[in-house]
Amino acid sequence: MQFLIVVLFAFVAVPQTIRPLSPTIGLDWVLVRTVFDGDTVGVDAVGRVRLLGIDAPKIGHGLATSAPFAVEAKARLAGLLLNRWVRLEPDVQTLNVYNRRLAYVITGDGQFINAILVRDGLARVSARTALARLGELKSAEREAQARRQGIWGATPQIPATSYTPPSKAPEPKAPPKTTKITKITKTKIPRKAPPTTSKR
Repeated sequence: MQFLIVVLFAFVAVPQTIRPLSPTIGLDWVLVRTVFDGDTVGVDAVGRVRLLGIDAPKIGHGLATSAPFAVEAKARLAGLLLNRWVRLEPDVQTLNVYNRRLAYVITGDGQFINAILVRDGLARVSARTALARLGELKSAEREAQARRQGIWGATPQIPATSYTPPSKAPEPKAPPKTTKITKITKTKIPRKAPPTTSKR
């Protein structure tokens, strides 16, 4: 009987120690499953989350071309977050005008991802309202500008090294310059008179 009580207690105690992930943004750790672009990720139990206070160059879709540094920003964000557990930290503004969730993204080792992208010159500060971490974001942006990092002056790495551009057709040569041909008129050249011999 005592064994049954211990087993029953174990089954009751385990679910209380393992908390399910909250669907709301807060202090729970969530897993990043997708990186859509340089400032938007897909997170388990939350959905699509946009990094608060920043704006990365846009990825082109369909026939539209990507903005300079859009590919680099997405690759950097994927390298930092894809398949990693993160904490989403809300601020005063939790939804943007498109009803997307907004949050600061913090990794397990304490990296503030929003500021890292700005410091690398792969995003700019876009906050229009006072935010708790706005000073940190602005400082990161000044640092990127001073180093002419990314969008603040460096040359984008587009096209990537694996990209082979189509061969260009040779440029047409300029037509030859035409010169005006003047009519040559014949002029009579006077002949020398034969020498005269005088008879004496």
